[in-house]
Amino acid sequence: MIEAGKVSVVLVDDSVDVRTLVRMRLESSGLFDVKGEAADGEQAIALVIRHEPALVLLDVSMPSMDGLETLPSILAVRPETAVVMFSGFGGTHLTTEVRELGAIDFIEKSIPLEQLPERLFQSLLGTSPKPVVPSPSSSTSPPDTPAELLEAGADTTRIEQEILDEHLEGFHALFDRAAIGMATLTVHATIVRANDALADLMSCEPSELVGVDYGRLTGGQGDVLDSRLEALRTSQENVATFEHRIPGPPGASAVRIALVTLVPIRDSGGQMLYGFAQVQDISAQRTVEDELHRTEEKFRLLVAAVEEYAVFMLDTRGRVMSWNAGARRIKGYDADEIIGSDFRVFYPEEQQLTGHPQRNLEAALRDGSFAEEGWRVRQDGTRFWASVVISPVHDDRGLHVGFAKVTRDQTEQRQNADDRLEAMAEQARLLAVTAHELRNPTAVIDGSAHALQVSEGRMAAGERDQLFRGIRSSAERLRRLAADLTAASQLQGSGMEFRTQSVSLPELVRGAAARREAASPTAHVGVDVPDGAVLQADEVRLAQAVDNLLDNAIRHGAPPFTMGAQVRGDHVELRVSDAGRGVPDELVSRLFDRFAAAGATSGTGLGLYLVREIARGHGGEVVYEPPADDSPTTFLIRVPVAAAST
Repeated sequence: MIEAGKVSVVLVDDSVDVRTLVRMRLESSGLFDVKGEAADGEQAIALVIRHEPALVLLDVSMPSMDGLETLPSILAVRPETAVVMFSGFGGTHLTTEVRELGAIDFIEKSIPLEQLPERLFQSLLGTSPKPVVPSPSSSTSPPDTPAELLEAGADTTRIEQEILDEHLEGFHALFDRAAIGMATLTVHATIVRANDALADLMSCEPSELVGVDYGRLTGGQGDVLDSRLEALRTSQENVATFEHRIPGPPGASAVRIALVTLVPIRDSGGQMLYGFAQVQDISAQRTVEDELHRTEEKFRLLVAAVEEYAVFMLDTRGRVMSWNAGARRIKGYDADEIIGSDFRVFYPEEQQLTGHPQRNLEAALRDGSFAEEGWRVRQDGTRFWASVVISPVHDDRGLHVGFAKVTRDQTEQRQNADDRLEAMAEQARLLAVTAHELRNPTAVIDGSAHALQVSEGRMAAGERDQLFRGIRSSAERLRRLAADLTAASQLQGSGMEFRTQSVSLPELVRGAAARREAASPTAHVGVDVPDGAVLQADEVRLAQAVDNLLDNAIRHGAPPFTMGAQVRGDHVELRVSDAGRGVPDELVSRLFDRFAAAGATSGTGLGLYLVREIARGHGGEVVYEPPADDSPTTFLIRVPVAAAST
């Protein structure tokens, strides 16, 4: 629908900030009339039916119903509506996919917003029927065209765009050139971006993966993938893993295995926008481990006294006939306590009830051997993770006389493997969250700066203030992210350095409050600090810790916000308080752990972890005090007045 010489449009994007900037840019151009805004595909379809717009600007990845699913539905209910896809993802493969689905154009969010109206208008000129073009002499025409506005601020635009492009290109290069397979999925498992490593793993080209349901690549594990994504979408879990077979090229006989680590990327409301998948080929590792295991087990069968293995004989019905030192150490029974007993006592009760032990013996007799890993039970009732090999034993005449059973306690190795998987998941999550944390602040800064440059004279004071606040809060968000990532990398490397000097406690506290209020003018921070107090500490690190606590209070808490400092004997106490509801109970036990995060406004999960490490580096500690009837939510840093340099 085109009214009064303007193109009617519906905006669909899960980010309120992005929708606000795009709406302001389109309406200020004089070419477009924004009829409605939607946060996901279901809302978009309802607005299209209601307003019958000439154009829909549609994001690719959104909660509930993403853009790739929504596009065909919009064209089905209103074929004459033109759809342009608008996405933070890029690449010719995704462009080709959305055009095949019926979109008239694909625009990346990295485009300078002052170019967006003209780009959309040119896209519409290529459709049929053509939109009404406002006459240059018409009263509805804007004072300047988008091209003229771009020319007027060419130098500033070029510099700012180069900075934004540098960040985007850096992330794209990291993604595309990574040695491990990576993919970005919609919440319904559709691949919207894949790197070369993943394409090589799947024996295809990256372009062939875009638009494909990843479940089709899992060798029948699609239901597992869907359940993992659904669990991430409906909970606040931050990682999920599963394994699947890798489809090989035609004629390939070797079985390959992939380990997939899924990390959700959420919006400020906690909704899952898309999934980041890290796919690693672990086939070689599994092959080597299996071969070593088989060789090792065969050798250990010859050494009855070895203590690392439980090596014993069973008769044909599964009763224990012999016992070695390793069996006593691992399972806890003395020989006279267990010989003659059924070997089922080593299995958990639930496996005994299902007949699992007896099926193991049957499989060993049928196949020549049986091997598995699973839980076993010691004499005292405790469980351990066991690696088990059962082999049938025959006499010289070939008569089956029993079974040789070898068991190894793998509990520690299993824990180490779990720890490695967790470390990989943390790395994948940090990469995904960092990319997400960078995208919106840079887009808001760029869009707000251009809006002020081009249209400041025509803006109301309230609009200008809103843009200025967006710039300052986004810049502070990027500053905090950079500081936290730098400090975290130092802790993982050679360790964080501390440089002790005399620090004025009033200046430290008041400076932190001033920085916070400069970044968030509406967030007033009350200060209570004694004059003249001095301590020996690393001023930069201690200020970083206080800044993180203030940022945490303002992001997660509620006003009033207060800071207090007090000298108690040979220690200084720094308090940051707010009137919020405090930390969720399920997060308290791991509140200061690395990557601990929960809730709709969770970030990288590094802030409180760094506060703890900085406090410990000064010989102190940080504690959380939950809200009570007569006291607010409080974080307390306690460090010595004369902190030791580490």
